[in-house]
Amino acid sequence: MQGIIIRGVGGFYYALDAQGQTHQLRAQAKLRRARLKPMVGDQVEFEPGTEEEDGWLKAILPRKNQLARPPVSNIDTVLIVIAAAAPEPDLLMADRLLLAAREQGIEAVIAVNKGDIDPQMAKDVARQYRGAGADVFSVCARTGEGIDALRVRLRGHVHAVAGQSGAGKSTLLNALYGFGLQTGDVSRKIERGRHTTRHCELIPLEGGGMALDTPGFSLLETKLCDPVLLKDGYPEFAPYEGQCRFSPCYHATEPDCAVRAAVAAGDVDKERHARYVTLLEEMRIRWRDRYG
Repeated sequence: MQGIIIRGVGGFYYALDAQGQTHQLRAQAKLRRARLKPMVGDQVEFEPGTEEEDGWLKAILPRKNQLARPPVSNIDTVLIVIAAAAPEPDLLMADRLLLAAREQGIEAVIAVNKGDIDPQMAKDVARQYRGAGADVFSVCARTGEGIDALRVRLRGHVHAVAGQSGAGKSTLLNALYGFGLQTGDVSRKIERGRHTTRHCELIPLEGGGMALDTPGFSLLETKLCDPVLLKDGYPEFAPYEGQCRFSPCYHATEPDCAVRAAVAAGDVDKERHARYVTLLEEMRIRWRDRYG
């Protein structure tokens, strides 16, 4: 029998089968010997148990992706939540999340939350990501604005939520699905939110799909790559590839660069390009430290 692990607690794994029945399982010894640790989201083969005995998890099917914090696999979509205000939006973190999702083959959707506090900032953030290869939704978890459209967009997908502390991730999940997650106020002193979730579970949703009920990760690490390849993570640069004076072109400081010209013309967002240059310099340092 096959199913998907929706929860793991204390050495027990709970797999949901195609009929919607949940099975309590233990991992077979061969998985432990092979150092294969089951994760929430894993597609697995198992032997069902009985009323008196637990079932056995026999095999983990190949994963299409996996995240470390929290440990979860086979995510279709990551919902990146950006606060328009309180705390100040960390768009460099959002850019890192977009890059990391792209590396893992995970679709990204952006939700700009708290637009009721600073409507102009919400519009500005949405504008910066229009060409970034992700659908952008302006929402307000407190008032419900934009929630229905976002819920429709996520329907049928196995999805997780990411973003900076205090962006309203738990509140947004509650507004979308009524999870009843604890929410944390933003500290007025440091304008950071308290992490408010404690466990990791996939919850089946009405209408199809599943949502990870913890927004407990804020940063997916961008893998080290040749710095010249970083630009490939920016879909808005793609129309200008091959039009630069130099090849390869980093699209940073080179003369006669088509991407820089597009930035000057307003066709590529200048603030997102500036953050790209920041990440490029970081990648160059990491690359140099690793390879000399």
